[in-house]
Amino acid sequence: MVLLRASLAFILTASLCTSQAVAARTHHSKKTSSHHSTSHTTAAHTTRVSATTRRHHSSRRSHHVRGQQAIQPERVTQIQQALIREHYMSGDANGDWDSATQAAMQKYQSDHGWQTKLMPDSRALVSLGLGPDYSDAINAGSGNFNPPPPVSSIPSAQAAGFASAAHVDREN
Repeated sequence: MVLLRASLAFILTASLCTSQAVAARTHHSKKTSSHHSTSHTTAAHTTRVSATTRRHHSSRRSHHVRGQQAIQPERVTQIQQALIREHYMSGDANGDWDSATQAAMQKYQSDHGWQTKLMPDSRALVSLGLGPDYSDAINAGSGNFNPPPPVSSIPSAQAAGFASAAHVDREN
């Protein structure tokens, strides 16, 4: 066990020394340009990097934020009204996504066993009655939302076929 630890320590030390040695040999050539340049100092050496190179490297490292970043005031007002109705907030809905609103939303989501990040969970919004509104969908007004016919209206031969396909023994 001691030999294994010593071997691992040696390999780790050797790999760190190798990476520093490679970094010490790497340098950027000086380019004559109108851009300003700055010095970057490392433990092994000093290199000069132009502003163009800095912008190129920083753009590769930049993090692009995705997803919804803010909630519209009208939507915040709806959420606040629902949280007030459910007794998670008190006062009036003001349309500001403030710390009181965030705390109330987090408490509501936590009480229901959902995640508690700062943006509202879709399940919480649906539970608060703020889910998607399909009233203006293409077929919302003309859709056939009638209940299915009762089982007694299905012909017996057809019902028997359904039962045999489902591997269900059914008495008529």
